[in-house]
Amino acid sequence: MGTVQTPVSEKRIPPGPQLPRVAQTALWFSNARRMLAQCHERFGDIFRIQIAHQGTCVFISAPEDVKRVFTAAPEQLHAGDGNRSMKPVLGENSVLLLDEAEHREQRRLLLPSFHGERARGYTGLMREIAAAEIGGWPRGRPHRVRAGMQAMTMEYILHAVFGVADAERLSPLRANLQRLLTIGADPRHALFLLVLGPDRLRRFPPFRREMDAIDRLLYAEIRRRRARHDLAERSDVLSLLLHARHEDGSPMTDAELRDELVTLLVAGHETTASALVSAVRELVRHPDKLDRLTEELRAGSDAYLKAVVYETLRLRPVISVIPRTLVRPMRFAGYDVPAGVRVVPAIYLLHRRPDVYPEPERFLPERFLEHPPGTYTWIPFGGGARRCLGRAFAQLEMETVLRELVLGAAIRPVPPKTARSSRRRSAAVPPHEAEVIVT
Repeated sequence: MGTVQTPVSEKRIPPGPQLPRVAQTALWFSNARRMLAQCHERFGDIFRIQIAHQGTCVFISAPEDVKRVFTAAPEQLHAGDGNRSMKPVLGENSVLLLDEAEHREQRRLLLPSFHGERARGYTGLMREIAAAEIGGWPRGRPHRVRAGMQAMTMEYILHAVFGVADAERLSPLRANLQRLLTIGADPRHALFLLVLGPDRLRRFPPFRREMDAIDRLLYAEIRRRRARHDLAERSDVLSLLLHARHEDGSPMTDAELRDELVTLLVAGHETTASALVSAVRELVRHPDKLDRLTEELRAGSDAYLKAVVYETLRLRPVISVIPRTLVRPMRFAGYDVPAGVRVVPAIYLLHRRPDVYPEPERFLPERFLEHPPGTYTWIPFGGGARRCLGRAFAQLEMETVLRELVLGAAIRPVPPKTARSSRRRSAAVPPHEAEVIVT
């Protein structure tokens, strides 16, 4: 009798749910973090999920496996394919969708705009915008802060990325860019993406009409800026990109500029606003942390402020996963994962490992006072050659807004009056929102 051979697929693909792909996809889109936590509890540090239009996804959360992904050659793992679902909005030239030489070239053009020193040059502007926005919040009654955080991050982008200060032009640009963000957050967009896939969604007439209207405004802004004679004196990202040159000496095309501007907007607006909401929510839930932050800022120290930002992004990362597509097979945790499979570092799971972060569900900024964030254990901005270009800018935004909020106003949680009203209020306030009383 011959030996029974284990199928290759069983040797190479880790275990995962046995549900049909459509059921796994529905669970993923309804609550990805819950599904990650349940699969991790059942299968361990490596497991697979089948997702429509994405195929087989192998999720990893062990630091050594995450390090192997981030240090692998660009020719080994492609990130652009993993971000393909964003192509209908971002466009084919987006740095998030490119790989290998094309990605290196586009990243080289963008990198000078987000150098740490250049980002810090916006500190004064950020403080002015934050002080004006927070100063207008109502006093003495419950106030949800998300809209204010979104307004601030939008203004930062309009000034820093687009370089627009003229009120007459700010209004239509702000409205259209907000519409773009609404399209990306619209549940119908996710539904159509799930049903049609990214390529067919781009050609879907209602979606195309919305994007065409936004593109007309963006291309008009690019043409207007090209015609200016003071580009050399300007420091906004659009002007810097108009000065940038490819290795062959050619400038960026209008299509390249449009796609990168949209990428910076989509990647840098809602993400930072959500992180700020999370920070405020945690601070009012932990008054001892808020008191310490206030005292240290008044004393002139930013150390605890930075720790609050680090801990917020650990406990409440804005994105949960970082997809990569294998170009060649790689071995993870004893599995020879074949080419074509997506290997996905799970930020949400890595940041909650008790062997890395004791008491991982607790909000403890103190954990980062003595030990800085680890390169392969703290990854809210990704890692390796694909690490987020706007990391320094985003952290500066968070630090600036929190400093202005804590020093410019006293915030406290909304107290429940009765158990019944507390339940009603909890149901009325979404889990991604923060409600405070400003005094």
